[in-house]
Parts: sequence; structure tokens; C-alpha cells
Amino acid sequence: MSDTRQATVADAPLITAHRRGMFESMPNPNIRVLDTMSRAFEPWVRERLGDGRYLGWIVEEGGAPVASAGLVVLDWPPHPLHPESDKRAYILNVFVEPQFRKRGLAHELLERCMAEARKRQIHVMTLHSSPAGRSVYEKLGFHPTSEMMYAGARS
Repeated sequence: MSDTRQATVADAPLITAHRRGMFESMPNPNIRVLDTMSRAFEPWVRERLGDGRYLGWIVEEGGAPVASAGLVVLDWPPHPLHPESDKRAYILNVFVEPQFRKRGLAHELLERCMAEARKRQIHVMTLHSSPAGRSVYEKLGFHPTSEMMYAGARS
């Protein structure tokens, strides 16, 4: 039996570990980059959990955390998709421990994130997907977009 609860500041290390695990499960992870990212991410998420800018949910089985996901509300200019709103929601850090996958936990977490966004009158939600997660997101109505990205060289 699983229970889902809202994340607290004390969950920053767990959310960091799940974020790292999410990236480690993708092709060709760079462990040194993930080490650096994790060291920078934990204080970032701790601060945002504390002030409410990051909302997260954790699924536990037998008291042990097995899955998590987060939601960040972004300041975004009014747009044809939301002409009267200056917010968008970004869903991130969706992770399920490998032995607990294919049980609907990611779906449940996404529904919680989406419900929170709707509660805040935010109807445009974005996320990035690994190939493994794409079908879960598509079942909930997400679709690929024309987004492009530039990631400049690190100095």
C-alpha cells in the first residue's frame, strides 16, 4: 500500500537523489556533471521548499520513499495559450525507483502536480521527457512542442 504526502524542507536530500537518479537513468550520464549538479541543486530545492516556490510530492511504501515529483510556478508573460495569465507551471523531477515502476506512481504524481496547477488557475504546464516517460505524459494530454534550446559552453 502506498501513501503520498507533500514534500518538506527535510526532503531536499531525497529530491536531490531522485533528480540525480532520473538523469543517471538516461543514456550516457556524465557522473562528474551530475555530482556538480546535485551539490548545487540541494540548496536550491531546500530554499524553494521552504518558501513555497517548489511544491513536491513523495510516494512512500512501508514508510520508505519510492517516487517523487515537483512543480514550479514560473513567471511567464501573457501568451496566446494563456492571454490573461502571467504564469505557467513546470513539472520536474518525476522519478520512480526502478523496482516500483509500472505501478502507476508516476501517473499519480503527475495528476497531483496538474491538480495543484489548476487550483492556481494555471492551465499551461510543461515538462521535459525521457523516452521512457513519454507515454505516461501523453496519456495525460501532454504533447511534443516546437521548443528549441541553446546551451552555451561552460567556462
